[in-house]
This record gives sequence, C-alpha cells and structure tokens, in this order.
Amino acid sequence: MISINDFSKIDLRVAKIENVERIDNSKFLKLYIDLGSEKRIIVAGIGEKYQPEELLGQLIIVVVNLEPKIIKGIKSEGMLLAVDDDRGPVIIVPLEQVIVGSRVK
Repeated sequence: MISINDFSKIDLRVAKIENVERIDNSKFLKLYIDLGSEKRIIVAGIGEKYQPEELLGQLIIVVVNLEPKIIKGIKSEGMLLAVDDDRGPVIIVPLEQVIVGSRVK
C-alpha cells in the first residue's frame, strides 16, 4: 500500500502521439509525443498489438516524472499507461477530447 502523499508524487499527463516508429522489427515502438509544454520520446513494448499508423494523433496517459531509461538504445522519457490483457497490452485513453498536457488526477 502507498499513501495518498506517495500517489500524489506521480505526475500523469495527457499526451498526443505525433509520430511512431517501429524499432528493429521488434515489439518496441518509439513514440514522439506532445505534452503541450514540451515534446518527448517514449519507448513502449506495444508493437505486437498496435501498428504505428493506428496510433497517430491518439491521446494517451503518460507518467512524465519517471527517471529516463535507455530502451533498445533510445532514451525513453516517460511511460504510457496500458492494461495487461490476455490479448496483449491495451492502451488507456481519455473517454473525451481533453487539452494536451492536462494533469490526470
């Protein structure tokens, strides 16, 4: 269990996917995202379920205050939220259009 104070340290934001590239024919995708105030790259292992072209323009939820990590030789600055399903990862998205960069509470 974590306290509400611990949970409040997690910075979740709405981001828009601007571009996507598959990395070396692997399950990893390189996502170029817009957070409103800045742009970042995140690497996500969602390529077995999602094709790059179907993600373009999609709003997603991203943990933005994680320490960067090198994945497949690329600096990943955040992590998208997804459900681990029997069919593979399912990306969590806002139900309605919201402003890019909005904080998730």
